[in-house]
Parts: sequence; C-alpha cells; structure tokens
Amino acid sequence: MFYDSKNLDKFASINNRKRLKNYFLTKKERYEKAIAYFGANRPFAETELVYRKPYELIVAVILSAQCTDVRVNLITPSFFRKFPDERVLARAKESEVFELIKSCSYPNNKSKNLIGMAKTLVEKFNSVVPDDIEELQKLPGVGRKTANVITSVVFNKPAMAVDTHVFRVSARIGLTTHAKNPLEAEKQLVRNIPENKISLAHHWLILHGRYICKSRKPLCDDCGLTGICKYFKENNSGL
Repeated sequence: MFYDSKNLDKFASINNRKRLKNYFLTKKERYEKAIAYFGANRPFAETELVYRKPYELIVAVILSAQCTDVRVNLITPSFFRKFPDERVLARAKESEVFELIKSCSYPNNKSKNLIGMAKTLVEKFNSVVPDDIEELQKLPGVGRKTANVITSVVFNKPAMAVDTHVFRVSARIGLTTHAKNPLEAEKQLVRNIPENKISLAHHWLILHGRYICKSRKPLCDDCGLTGICKYFKENNSGL
C-alpha cells in the first residue's frame, strides 16, 4: 500500500510523516533502499564455506544442510585429505565417510548422498561439474538451493539460493510477500533485484540473517534496515 503526502496528513503529525513514508514504501523503493544499504555497508560478501574447487564446494554445501558453516569447515579439511576428488570419493565406503562427517547433522543420509554425488559426477558428467541448475540437481544430495549456490559462487551466474536465512530475512524486511516456499521467494527476489546484484544479494541476506536478523531474537538495535523493515515497524513502531 502507498500513501502520498496528502493521505499522510490523515494518519500523523508532521513529526511522524517520515516514519510513515518509510512504512508505506512501494516494493520498488524497499528494494532500492535495501540494496543501497547493503552496497554501502557490505560491498563485498561471499560464502563462509572454505573450498578450493567446485567438487569441494558441492561437498561443503551438502554437509551444510541443517548444519553451521563453522562445523562444516571443521569437518572438510580431514575429509578432503582422505577424499581429494570425486573419483576417490566414488570408491569410498559409507562407513568411511560417516566416520569423518558424524559430527554434523544427518551423517547417514549425507554419507550416501556424498558417495552418490561423486559416482554420478564421474559416470554421467565425466568429472566436470555442470554449470546448469537442472543438470546439477541430477547429483544425489543436490537440490535447487545447492544448485543455485554452485552456479552463483563457482560460475558467477545470477542465481538466488534461498535457505532458511534468506527466506526469513527477505520476508521480514518486506522484499518478499506471502511466499509459501523457497521457490516462490526465489522468484520474487530474482524478479526485483538487478541481475548483476543477484549473486551478491544472496550472500547479503544470508549473512544478515546469520548475524543480525536471527530467527529467535533479531538484533534490531544493531540493524541499519529498521527504517524500511516491515517486521520492525509492526513490532516496535506502535503504529
């Protein structure tokens, strides 16, 4: 909903007009202000997963499901020493993989998926990581989110991976509206973010959700987006 200056007179005194203008931003204005804020305050953003080549990033992202990047980065050094590439991993036993990743969530399923991913990468793709989202999803353990991460981070394509952080933060700010699932959120974000900013925006939203806009208790006092954030206005403005 948008109110021009005349309509604002019906709702507030002159002192409150600025607050109301921020509250009743158009979606375009909200995106512009959010992008401007992140661009000024976090011009450089990248994945916190440690990797050296596409194979390693696929492994790390598979491991990161329901697990922190910090935990994954503790696991992967020893994992890559034992399984330096997909061909070695494709010959591994599940028990071998399990022993190295058992400190992360769902190690049994992830062990199966990691070996399956490696086998498929070798047999179907001749050990070349595909740069296409649909092709990547043919690898066991690689869903749309993981495929978007790979195409964005490795191949610098305008792909928006929507994890729990991106889904939560974009809804709270008001960048997405009534998105029922990650795919709906992805479509809204890609439609409204300039193509050359999409990959960067993915990291902006993840990092903001990880360190500021936390799930249970967002640190609104430390957030520079409260002026445009629907969640903050609805819970703190008294409007």
